[in-house]
Amino acid sequence: MIRRIILFFSISFISDAFAQDISGVTGIRDTSYSVANEYRKHIRNHPYITIVSDTVSDKIKEGRNIIYRKIGKIELKLDVFYPADKKLKERTAVIFIHGGGWRSGDKAMHHQLMQRLALLGYVCFTPEYRLSTEALYPAAVHDIKAAIRWVKMKAKKYQIDNSKVVIAGHSAGGQLAALMGVTNDNPAFEGETGTGKHPARVNAVIDIDGTLSFVKTESSEMGDKQKKGASALWLGYTLSENIEIFKQASPLTHVNAQSPPFLFLNSSVERMHAGRDDFIKVLNAGNIYSEVKTFEGSPHSFCFFRPWFEPMVECIHEFLKKTFSK
Repeated sequence: MIRRIILFFSISFISDAFAQDISGVTGIRDTSYSVANEYRKHIRNHPYITIVSDTVSDKIKEGRNIIYRKIGKIELKLDVFYPADKKLKERTAVIFIHGGGWRSGDKAMHHQLMQRLALLGYVCFTPEYRLSTEALYPAAVHDIKAAIRWVKMKAKKYQIDNSKVVIAGHSAGGQLAALMGVTNDNPAFEGETGTGKHPARVNAVIDIDGTLSFVKTESSEMGDKQKKGASALWLGYTLSENIEIFKQASPLTHVNAQSPPFLFLNSSVERMHAGRDDFIKVLNAGNIYSEVKTFEGSPHSFCFFRPWFEPMVECIHEFLKKTFSK
């Protein structure tokens, strides 16, 4: 799908020496990142993996392609999966952000996880957001904040407890989820519509292999500061051109004693955990609960496949039970 291109610029991020690079903003979606392509990529080294199929059950209801935000002619949509039993009250909401290097991927990639969590009683949403071929940072941040506010506005319809809103994501989606959590109540990240009646506050974060820092020694960006990789295409600069925007987009920059509880679900790919240990130190100093679960020997896209899928679901369920048991 081709969308009208909208560019976002922030004065504080613009470098005097370099102009923001918009050459990657083509208006054409990148479809290279998909579950099928990841399976073909990893089956040779992991011949035992299988793709998780849909859960079909009369205990789950769903809604597809619901418009949650309009920007000009752009319509941003989300999918929802929730328990059919209306007797369940004050449900926890899980908003899941797909990955794909801020450039690719699709909201349907994690439907299987959302279906499984809906069977456990959660109300689950998978929003789309503007990718770097459509709009540069912070457009995606503003979109996800808007999705959180939309979910809160629909709390009565889906029987959601707005004090139990969870943001989760994988890869680039994990980075965005972490950034949502550490920018609770920070007006600089809310976007042009502001907070309105329902602030985009989340009460827990699940980060599946999403980087916490673009500027730590172990960050992939630090290996070649002039590289125009996925993060540079999203931010509009290479790290050597404008390090400040990379810091601004790093969740580690913003974590503080008021941040919500975090669950880190990690693969064996170390560079995807950049900044995690320093991040947890800040959480610990603020007496904020966090957990780390590493799936040894797993690829970055482990969350799509068995044998890691069921243990991942169990970790998420146990974390949320602990988080909201008080």
